Amino acid sequence: MNTTENGNRFHALDRRGFLRTCGKAVLLLSVPSLDIAPSASAEQSRARRPVIAEDRFGRLFPSLPPFAEPSQQLREALLEIGNPDGLMDAGDALDQGPVELIVNPELSKNNPNNPNHTAGVTFFGQFIDHDMTFDLTSRLGRPVDPERSPNLRTPGFDLDSVYGAGPIADRELYQPSGRGRFQPGIKFKVENGGRFEDLPRSKDGAAVIADPRNDENLIIAGLHAAFLLFHNRLVDALLESRATFVAMGARPGNAPDVFHEARRLMTWHYQWIIVHEFLPLIVGQQLVNEILARGRRFYRPEVPFIPVEFQGAAYRFGHSMVRPSYRANLAGDADNQPFFGMVFDPSQENSNDPDDMRGGFRASRRFIGWQTFFDFGDKEVRPNKRIDTKISTPLFDLPIAAIPGAETSPTSLPQRNLLRHVTWQLPSGQSIANVMKAPVLAREDLGELSAFGLKLDESTPLWYYVLKEAEIMEDGLRLGPVGGRIVAEVIIGLLQLDRDSYLSADPRWRPTLPARNGKVTRDFRMVDFLTFAGVDPKTRGQ
Repeated sequence: MNTTENGNRFHALDRRGFLRTCGKAVLLLSVPSLDIAPSASAEQSRARRPVIAEDRFGRLFPSLPPFAEPSQQLREALLEIGNPDGLMDAGDALDQGPVELIVNPELSKNNPNNPNHTAGVTFFGQFIDHDMTFDLTSRLGRPVDPERSPNLRTPGFDLDSVYGAGPIADRELYQPSGRGRFQPGIKFKVENGGRFEDLPRSKDGAAVIADPRNDENLIIAGLHAAFLLFHNRLVDALLESRATFVAMGARPGNAPDVFHEARRLMTWHYQWIIVHEFLPLIVGQQLVNEILARGRRFYRPEVPFIPVEFQGAAYRFGHSMVRPSYRANLAGDADNQPFFGMVFDPSQENSNDPDDMRGGFRASRRFIGWQTFFDFGDKEVRPNKRIDTKISTPLFDLPIAAIPGAETSPTSLPQRNLLRHVTWQLPSGQSIANVMKAPVLAREDLGELSAFGLKLDESTPLWYYVLKEAEIMEDGLRLGPVGGRIVAEVIIGLLQLDRDSYLSADPRWRPTLPARNGKVTRDFRMVDFLTFAGVDPKTRGQ
């Protein structure tokens, strides 16, 4: 769910080469030298073992034809559908400012709130998208075989977007051990933005992290920093004593390998949140339970891969959930006032401290107060937008830095999404619904597409179909049967096909870390994750 479609511009590298392009940063947060560090041979033997040598994209429904044949008329129609002020533009009253857009729903009549989602769901979804998929080689609107397009992330939820290739290969991500150049550290570098944590940055402000897309907006940058701090706290706790090591669910047989156990514990708790909090919000608990109990019906490969129906369409539902503006925190701006801003504002392009939520900048106010994004029980949380065919107006003019590769035109995110259907030659939503034996949207449900003269109301681009299906069948509160089935089966399937995930290695496992009340409840949610990381409102005194 790429909130801006994704990241800085990079050459097409192999995965490890990509992970080494992040540069170096100065360590500002000093930590005492650690007595325990994995040897090079030990780390190499425990490195993630991909089940396929070279990961590519693929198809979930290879026998289905494209929704339409490529043509200039089709391209023009897709551009018109995704045009600013066009069919999909929510028409938010941006001139009224970011605060009014939050407190006055009348300014976004075509862009209603989702009472079941908090604002952070969007960005957690974006984070897990960056953890499983990264496409840099396909071209907008130019047909390409998915099997020829490399995925620069491992297809799973192993946090390679955070850990990179590990402390030896990507030591610029980690604090020095203090024990010589051949003894890598096992804690992440984390810097400070003036008041609270910030990602480590090079002199030009670029984040020194394993996946630079996690600095494309302020919220996902804060989330990535929380993951760094979560790991570091786990390392400290596991080093405290053997009793603490065992109590936190680490495996006694691996007691010397603190890094490996900290990574496993963080990864499994993160995977638990995906299965038990995120997916039920997006597709409904009933569908999650059905797939876990009865198995997957359509995503059934022998080895994991990312289907283009998922990557290019269904999982992009999150773009509809983005708000036009956000409150980043409650006391970060001048005079300890809340920092409000548009998600993106073109007028801020040349600012050193932009008034919007774009990433890549450091200032004392540029941190996230998580009570806006997740429910800590203090009534400060804000909602997402509903999943429907109306997209918040700022997403029709993305900052150039948020667009990958050399193709910076068009800057409208909906246009880019729709052109991606030609790139991957994706099947229509109707054809997939028929294969699934799911209810099919009627032509009148998609009547607004009939004006384009290409029968798009009968053979609809999958992304648009998934959004319309959610809008009509689920009132925009969650995905409908086609979108929900694709998203749930792929995410659960990737976990089940990864022999290192908790669903594969230990399906009966339950969270072992304390919840935010300090007790081990055998459950774990995002508010618990942020509390353990030490970025929650109570710890910060906000």
